Amino acid sequence: MLRRRRQLQTQVQKLLDALLFGLAFWLAHWARTWPVFESRDLIGDFSYYAPYLLMIVPLAPAILELQGFYQRPVMGARRQMLWQLSRAAGWMALLVMAAIFLRKVEGARGVVALFVPVTIALVWAKEELVWRWTTARLGKESGHRRVIFVGTEADARLPDHPIHSSALSGIHVIARLDLTREPISRLVDLLHEHSANAVLISPRNTLFGVIEEAIHACELEGVEVWLFADFFKTRLAQTTVDELAGHPMLVFATGPRASWQGVAKGVLDFVGALALIGLLSGPMLLVALIVRLSSPGPVLFRQRRAGLNGRPFGMLKFRSMVTNAEQLKQELAALNEMSGPVFKVTNDPRVTRVGRFLRKWSLDELPQLINVLRGDMSLVGPRPLPLDEVARFDDPAHRRRLSVKPGLTCLWQVSGRNNVADFGEWVRLDLEYIDNWSFWLDLKILLRTIPAVVSGAGAK
Repeated sequence: MLRRRRQLQTQVQKLLDALLFGLAFWLAHWARTWPVFESRDLIGDFSYYAPYLLMIVPLAPAILELQGFYQRPVMGARRQMLWQLSRAAGWMALLVMAAIFLRKVEGARGVVALFVPVTIALVWAKEELVWRWTTARLGKESGHRRVIFVGTEADARLPDHPIHSSALSGIHVIARLDLTREPISRLVDLLHEHSANAVLISPRNTLFGVIEEAIHACELEGVEVWLFADFFKTRLAQTTVDELAGHPMLVFATGPRASWQGVAKGVLDFVGALALIGLLSGPMLLVALIVRLSSPGPVLFRQRRAGLNGRPFGMLKFRSMVTNAEQLKQELAALNEMSGPVFKVTNDPRVTRVGRFLRKWSLDELPQLINVLRGDMSLVGPRPLPLDEVARFDDPAHRRRLSVKPGLTCLWQVSGRNNVADFGEWVRLDLEYIDNWSFWLDLKILLRTIPAVVSGAGAK
């Protein structure tokens, strides 16, 4: 089944589930008024409870989503579905109970107690109907999408070809055609002969010009064309379809894609940096004064570092070294404790006495909040490296850490900080962050950064 059809079905399912959760709450209140329970006067009319529907209806699909309810296969195990549904109903009941407690409503606990089993019963019944309807449709040829497969025999024999995937359930291949041996007119004949709903084209061994002719023929017939975009094999990149100036585009991306979570990350960066600057403005002014009085030289240290996709930007830090630190770096090269292109030295003689204190508690990094406000950095992301160190990468795969904005903190920062002496391990942690990125992972890293900084563990 095509993803857009699955997404449409999921949206319909979410709408039905939201309505069923709301109906279950109404039924629970109605059942609570039966003579076998206490009198109706104790719980009041349903209009007094109606505001809870404003919480139940929109939150129900979200809670089910968090339980993985919509990620399971339609024909999956019922026991798994029941467990996910029970947990979702339980969490919703807890939220309603919290709202009732805040409003101090009398007699409402019985309504919530009935709400859970009624919800489970209604959604279970809906799932049973969907399951039986799906089973009946899959058992009938009329319930399948009738598809003509266009491709060579070599295509069809490949074990990893999508046509062998179980995800093609609900699709019936009614004919096969090799356009390297037969003309386009044969495709038109097959469309008429089998009343096909769609044409599935595998382009691996077929000329693009021939494929274009097949698409034009299907356009005239009003038949959908599904073109497998698997002619390029990727190792890490995920493939998505987009559009540029009206032209369809295949996008191969290894980093996080544009999403609402990405928008939330941008908002968190701006608001978080602005709030931290406002909160820490006093300490930052004090640190600036101490740096200025403790040793000759500027308060801020500016260095060109590699940003998103390697684009240089000026990173800011409170100066923690002597003014000629960059010139002395070459003399200390033999003392480097990090493998790879990165330079780290314990008890670096270039660091001033005040600088050691600033580095231990990461106070020297505070001006980078300005870089976050400018959009050059993020609160969470791989630490930005100097341009000369990036130029010395001996493994091209290491450049993938540049596929996201650099940040103030990342997995490396909360996994031992400078105690990680192997640059390969450092990059591995950065790539682990990129491959598993989510807004919630950023929040988790930010929370883990606080104790890592407060303890001063691993700082140099």
